[in-house]
Amino acid sequence: MSTTLPLAASRRAEPYTDTGAELVPGHAANPRRLGAHLAGDGIDVAVHASHATRVDLCLVDVAPDGTLSERRFRLRGPVDGIWHGHLPGVRSGQRYGFRVHGRWDPDAGLLHNPAKLLLDPYARALAGGVELVPAIHTHTVGEDLVPVGGEMVIDPHDSAPFVAHGVVVDDRFDGAVEGPRVPWAETVVYEAHVRGLTMRLPEVPPELRGTYAGLAHPATIAHLRQLGVTTVELLPIHAKFPEPFLTRKGLTNYWGYNTLGFFAPEPTYATRAAQEAGPEAVLAEVKGMVSLLHAAGLEVLLDVVYNHTCEGGVHGPTLSLRGLDNTGYYLHDGTVPARLVDMTGCGNTLDFRRTRVVQLALDSLRYWAGEVGVDGFRFDLAVTLGRDGAGFTPSHPFLVALATDPLLSTTKLVSEPWDLGPGGWRTGQFPAPMADWNDRFRNTVRTFWLADPAAAAKGYAGHDLRDLATRLSGSADLFGAGEVPGGRGPLASVNFITAHDGFTLADLVSYEHKHNEANLEGNRDGTDDNRSWHHGVEGPLPQDSPAAQILPLRRRSMRNLLGTLLVAAGTPMLTAGDEIGRSQGGNNNPYCQDNEISWIGWRRDDWHGDLLETVSSLLRLRREHPVLRPSRFAAGRPRTADDVLPDLSWFDGNGEAMEPDGWHDPHQRVLQMLRSGQPVGDADALVVLNGSLDQQLVTLPEGRGRDYELVWDSAWERPEGVQQAETEPLDLLASPGEAVDLESLSMRIYLAR
Repeated sequence: MSTTLPLAASRRAEPYTDTGAELVPGHAANPRRLGAHLAGDGIDVAVHASHATRVDLCLVDVAPDGTLSERRFRLRGPVDGIWHGHLPGVRSGQRYGFRVHGRWDPDAGLLHNPAKLLLDPYARALAGGVELVPAIHTHTVGEDLVPVGGEMVIDPHDSAPFVAHGVVVDDRFDGAVEGPRVPWAETVVYEAHVRGLTMRLPEVPPELRGTYAGLAHPATIAHLRQLGVTTVELLPIHAKFPEPFLTRKGLTNYWGYNTLGFFAPEPTYATRAAQEAGPEAVLAEVKGMVSLLHAAGLEVLLDVVYNHTCEGGVHGPTLSLRGLDNTGYYLHDGTVPARLVDMTGCGNTLDFRRTRVVQLALDSLRYWAGEVGVDGFRFDLAVTLGRDGAGFTPSHPFLVALATDPLLSTTKLVSEPWDLGPGGWRTGQFPAPMADWNDRFRNTVRTFWLADPAAAAKGYAGHDLRDLATRLSGSADLFGAGEVPGGRGPLASVNFITAHDGFTLADLVSYEHKHNEANLEGNRDGTDDNRSWHHGVEGPLPQDSPAAQILPLRRRSMRNLLGTLLVAAGTPMLTAGDEIGRSQGGNNNPYCQDNEISWIGWRRDDWHGDLLETVSSLLRLRREHPVLRPSRFAAGRPRTADDVLPDLSWFDGNGEAMEPDGWHDPHQRVLQMLRSGQPVGDADALVVLNGSLDQQLVTLPEGRGRDYELVWDSAWERPEGVQQAETEPLDLLASPGEAVDLESLSMRIYLAR
């Protein structure tokens, strides 16, 4: 018979007693298939713990009065560090965990402690949560969670009542809808938080707000389709545990970049009904969300965090990997095994030199793509995932596996191409088929439209136009090289102005300094390199303010940033809420703000609605005109023998070809970009940018001699407004060589039919 032990029903930690465990009856059919899986009359179980001397599978049962009891079975092995077995009689819904026996030697990085119930890294679902108490630490700590006496002394208290348990699930799902597989050339990414997107969306029923189901509600989908985005990129939905220092401040890790389990969805994002129905219902809600978005023609990408876990630094809690195989999963100092190497700023770093770490990440990705049905991934601090002993390498086994895996290589793969380690900035250096977030694009466009005008208003010169032209044309300096001749091409550049991390679009034009006081870190957190401009006054301004005359210029600056993003070569990414002018009150690091600071307010009245129409109009133009979304780097010459125009040409404000001295002149603030539409069967596109503080008379270039039709002007508050103007309607047609007036700090898009 198995050993059955009652667990503490109160919240007091009890000493752990090892009364032994019965050997699991059978062998797993495939010992290398990690996790707990329904198989025949029970479950097959396998877990990696290479330094262990014994591993117990612990089945946790819950009595009607909430009392927990535990049945323990010794797993067989190890086989190449894997412990496994088959246990009959176990069905879906069963809670479980592991207890690992082995050497306790903190100086050697070995922290085995069977008093700690460990979460299966491969658990598909979770029950319960983690309570921040001393007992969840493998070493003895006081109520302040600091090691007693400053030393790592093994803690004897049972952690089972205070930690999350894995749950065996039957994860079959009959309603799956295949993703739309949007080509990169047509992709527009919309970065959003499951909770923050719908918490205040009035058309979503209250019981669905802030949930997976709410994200897939018809009202949410209607907004996304009206906007014209193709691909929703969700901030992490893997199960998480907030950093202890946040919990003790009464805050939480809202963004979710602190992973507890790489296979289980975060249960608190599910509806209350699903949570009460159990972990299988939570998983079904996630799959239903993905399928409903697919049915609406929208892709789903997941932001995934494989660079570190929520177990933190060496004195953090022991919840899963640390207790299973501390030295096998985490990157340690080669000279001091007890010391963790932190490339992430989060206390620990997963060691991607290790086979089982690479396998864990790949198995997780295959599960989410193959079983849940998501269409791709954005990799947080992706440089960490490509580090070997000498540093980052594009030919790292993990990256090679992504590029060659029959399933994963067909998904959208996006890197955040930096981490905090040596040589951590690697934008443009990841291999195909990955795309990279392009922070150089963000910085350059912010500088041109905001930082430089702010400097000019104070009498200082800004930057010249070379970097701006490089970003508009697809960042060939970053993405033009690689294993394939010509590099990955401009579509590998994920262009963005804002992201979850940093100012929102509205705050970029309203604040010059961060205001992160609500984070309770003395406003020391968050970047100081915002490249923002408040246009004269810090913070929000009511319409009746004496300084209200700057509000139209702030709105025009937002439109300039958006317009530049959506005509630049590359894959554009919008941040949820920017399309309606969402503000975070100047907080540029609201990772711990699960409240109105982070949630979208969903105002669609007044100028907020006008901005929404502007973004929708720009995306419609981009969708309808392939000349606005080139898929190849320009050569500066005609692409076909019968074309008289180069594929890309640059002109100054006089309509003349840009000369070298113009490119190097920081006072040159007018730039015209002409793309030939003939190679893609489209009209020619002329983009005119005036980055000066003064109105400019700009002469349009000759092109191929056809008239230019003005299709968008950032001076328009609303796209349709110019056609409906009752006084002084603008002539939308202009001839080559004609001089036209451009407002200060504005841009235009013309099409030559």
